[in-house]
Amino acid sequence: MNIHEHQAKDLLRNFGITFPQGEIIYNVSEISEKIKKFGSNNIVIKAQIHAGGRGKAGGIKLVKNNNDLVEEIKKMFGKTLVTHQTGPKGKKVQRIYIEEALEIKKEFYLACLVDRSTSKIAFISSTEGGMDIETVAKKYPEKIKTTKFEMSNKVSDSDFNKIIEMFEFDKEQKNKAKKIIDSIFRLFIEKDASLIEINPLIVTTNKDLYCLDAKINFDENALFKHPDILNLRDINEEDPIEIEASKYGLSYIKLDGSIGCMVNGAGLAMATLDIIKLYGKEPANFLDVGGGASKEKVAAAFKIILSDENVKGILVNIFGGILRCDELAKGLVEAAKEIKLHVPLVVRLSGTNFEEGKKILSESNLKILSASDLDDAAQKIVKAV
Repeated sequence: MNIHEHQAKDLLRNFGITFPQGEIIYNVSEISEKIKKFGSNNIVIKAQIHAGGRGKAGGIKLVKNNNDLVEEIKKMFGKTLVTHQTGPKGKKVQRIYIEEALEIKKEFYLACLVDRSTSKIAFISSTEGGMDIETVAKKYPEKIKTTKFEMSNKVSDSDFNKIIEMFEFDKEQKNKAKKIIDSIFRLFIEKDASLIEINPLIVTTNKDLYCLDAKINFDENALFKHPDILNLRDINEEDPIEIEASKYGLSYIKLDGSIGCMVNGAGLAMATLDIIKLYGKEPANFLDVGGGASKEKVAAAFKIILSDENVKGILVNIFGGILRCDELAKGLVEAAKEIKLHVPLVVRLSGTNFEEGKKILSESNLKILSASDLDDAAQKIVKAV
């Protein structure tokens, strides 16, 4: 689960990290009251959306007086920002964070995440702050350092020295960096975060150390342990179809293609997406109905896939285990009749009660193409659309 920058900063403040003075504004009527807390210093206006690249899209502005501050905030509210992470539709600005501007001498990058390949915690550090880390990795890979270590209660001194090695901090800056890294690590562990990113971490012209921007993602599988984190969820930033899917406990991610997919099991789902691409088309979604889905849940999944106007055909790939193929077939037929199926549907069933499932589909009088295996299914749906 993603949260906004201002929420990430509030959490990190609770763990001892200092940020420039800032205020969150939810609507235009709050502007006058919120800006009273700032003097005549330069102020940064920051659109709060769940996407990077805000600056290039006009979502970050620096102003030098209150008149410009009010005017720019009003202009930014309701604006749709299109960045490399939002897709062509962009995201509407519905909250704005204003913050004291600092004089920047040098920018760095710092992040904590789970390295899945080694099952270790990893800190990524770079001297090239203020840029997308993907861009840095492509252009300046030698300027990125990854420090991995086992799960523990704290970051050891030796690991800390590795993390900041390329920053060339003085003694006082190292002491502040140690507090920042310790705080990031404690929050990461205690709140089950999957990513904490500070970009940039800056040295000011008076040699002070500040975190200027913050991004935090959380492990959704652990949210049941953290109701305080779950309360930070902003559904306005999420795809409406994904929100609907979550109500039924479905793992759904919208993609940009034209072939809808319904699969049970994440591994089988990924293989299904791959084989669609192999035969020249793009999947419209990732959807895992799970191992124990009822026919009601399957029907809901089917409707959710078809609510995407880009879907021109559907491939259902089920290996029956806990989810019996006959139960899935009942759900498919029920949903297809209710919403009046209007796109090609290819179904591959294997496993528990697959013969009964195929019989239910064949007797439904619906135009359903049956496939013998995944390869056959992929070729049929690609040809059908």
